Amino acid sequence: MRESRRNMARRSSDSPAPSRPPARPAAAGPVARAKTPAKPGPDFALETALLGTGLHFVVGIDEAGRGPLAGPVVASAVLLDPAAIPDGLDDSKALSAADRERLFAEILRTATVSIASASAGEIDRINIRQATLAAMRRALAGLPDRPCHALIDGRDVPSLLGCAATAVIGGDARSLSVAAASIVAKVTRDRMMKRLCQAFPVYGFGQHMGYGTPFHLEALARHGPCRHHRTSFSPVRQHPLPFAS
Repeated sequence: MRESRRNMARRSSDSPAPSRPPARPAAAGPVARAKTPAKPGPDFALETALLGTGLHFVVGIDEAGRGPLAGPVVASAVLLDPAAIPDGLDDSKALSAADRERLFAEILRTATVSIASASAGEIDRINIRQATLAAMRRALAGLPDRPCHALIDGRDVPSLLGCAATAVIGGDARSLSVAAASIVAKVTRDRMMKRLCQAFPVYGFGQHMGYGTPFHLEALARHGPCRHHRTSFSPVRQHPLPFAS
């Protein structure tokens, strides 16, 4: 009986200990997420490279208003002072209206600026591309001093510009001078369209700046075009003349 109990005790002590459930891993802390790098804005590298060759005046040129169904196309030429470049310059399309207005005032205060335009009538006569180039040429000619080189947003360089020039695709997002010109052109044209809205309120120019929004297209269908509409543009051409008063 004792032997039996002793053997039972041995067998009991030889058996493996009951298994325990695995310990839960410690709760992980917040996962660090890599920040998305900020989109690079325009800089002064193109201008600096040109100035480094001995050129003294490098201007940026841009336009606003190629796509709308009404109103002018506006171009601006801006010669920035490298020692007084306003903070926050960027492509005008990337800025709020309030920021554009603030920067517009700073650009006029610190830089040399010229603004020119081509009317809806001129756009209809020579087409929007040629009218845009004409407005750019006029803007550059309006500067008090002839520039040595122009950086021009887009693919085209106007003929008879009067100085050497480089077409810069996406220039308003690459060059501070072109970005400044884009802001000046955009703010100027928006103000012009808001004034037109007072004379022709049925079209709502002050809200859409002449672009083909549903409201604008409905107003065209109801009232017909006014003399500031671009009759060479298809959405306008399909509506009857004469012009609305």
